Amino acid sequence: MNINYLNIGLLQADCIALPDAAMLSARLIYGDAPRQDMSSFCVAVKPASLIRRLIKPIVQFECNFSVPFKPLPQSQSYALLEWGLNWCLATGHFNHLLLHAAVLVKDGQAILFPAMPGSGKSTLTAWLGIHGWKVYSDEMAVIDLVAGTVQPLYRPICLKNQSIDLVKQWSPNAVLTPTCHDTAKGSVAHLKAHHWEEYATFQPARIVGVVFPKYDASATEPKLFTVDKLQTYESLYSNAFNYHVLGQQSFEILLNVVNHIQGFEVHYASLDFMSDFLQDELLS
Repeated sequence: MNINYLNIGLLQADCIALPDAAMLSARLIYGDAPRQDMSSFCVAVKPASLIRRLIKPIVQFECNFSVPFKPLPQSQSYALLEWGLNWCLATGHFNHLLLHAAVLVKDGQAILFPAMPGSGKSTLTAWLGIHGWKVYSDEMAVIDLVAGTVQPLYRPICLKNQSIDLVKQWSPNAVLTPTCHDTAKGSVAHLKAHHWEEYATFQPARIVGVVFPKYDASATEPKLFTVDKLQTYESLYSNAFNYHVLGQQSFEILLNVVNHIQGFEVHYASLDFMSDFLQDELLS
């Protein structure tokens, strides 16, 4: 059975075309989500060249019938779809402030994890999700412009390289898409963070902290640094997708958020330590 819509919770995209392998992964990740009354985007992953349909086929992502990216090998179709959905949100949604950050929630309290590529953010997100945290997002914090709370997204966690095998060890029953190899980010697979039945119970959460994680396998002990409010604001601002479009609204709500949270930079080798640190320092 094909899937002709992608309900990501906050909004929905009509899906008019996907290669067979990408369709199977889309059903795996989004197939249990009901259809919303209205869609905000129309997306597709289609062959980019008629000549190369049989020899090294390539595909392109379309959003509202425009093509924002260069084509990729057909074997990377599902990764291209997920990256394309990120682009649709970042460039076309202006009802919330959008930050490039993971969002983890426990006991109704949210922690944001902005991070540079290679910092271990998605691996940490997956580990916390497997160990009882609610994953509101792996990629994008969605902040209400009035309340300053963070909203959940129904999106998977993007795992790369060694993280894929680690998640399989931590959770043998985890729902993972087939791995796409040789992408710009290496080998990539997508982990279903929650089933729709659980996701549908999630409520907007109050942000209590911002943590800038840095995984360091060689670290013999963790290192903690307090990040002051000005540094936290600047870092969140630099990770915002639509701050410049929202203008004064984004300035005021981000300032309000930062004034009511704690900020830390954490260098760590132990995921158990990170769990204890978050619980003791930010959720107590």
